[in-house]
Amino acid sequence: MKFIVTKELGKLARWLRLIGFDTVYYDKESKGTLIIQALRDDRIIITRTKEKIDDLQKKTIIVTCDNVKEQLQEVIGKLKLKIEEEKMFSRCTLCNELLVEAKKEEAKELIPERVYNQQTTFKKCSACGKVYWQGSHLDKVYALIKGIQRTDDRVQRTEEK
Repeated sequence: MKFIVTKELGKLARWLRLIGFDTVYYDKESKGTLIIQALRDDRIIITRTKEKIDDLQKKTIIVTCDNVKEQLQEVIGKLKLKIEEEKMFSRCTLCNELLVEAKKEEAKELIPERVYNQQTTFKKCSACGKVYWQGSHLDKVYALIKGIQRTDDRVQRTEEK
């Protein structure tokens, strides 16, 4: 599933990328080009704008929450998204491109020295060159996702009753 997220949901776009979803950040004003891009690329529009996008109501999610964690939970719930662990951390959070394995020596000039000395595995964005590694933030991301999934499971069980 691919998304196009409007400019007021930049943090949500980064989180969707973190969990492995192809997510374009749309920062323009024109609703017309948004619709064209969504149709052309077969993307679901995610927005906070209440105005209806007439022909794309079935392909538009209106996010109502303010907090990014709740926004992520809302999107996952509305679309019944399944988070695949092997796809997590596979996209650049800045530009959405797929990450590729990077040799430690390749990353040396692009990362802090302490990271270079502590880490052995790196990924690099094939487009913008940003380097990623398994830092302490990984545990926080996994905890957030597990919390969302547990909440979603409780909601589904309640709806089934």
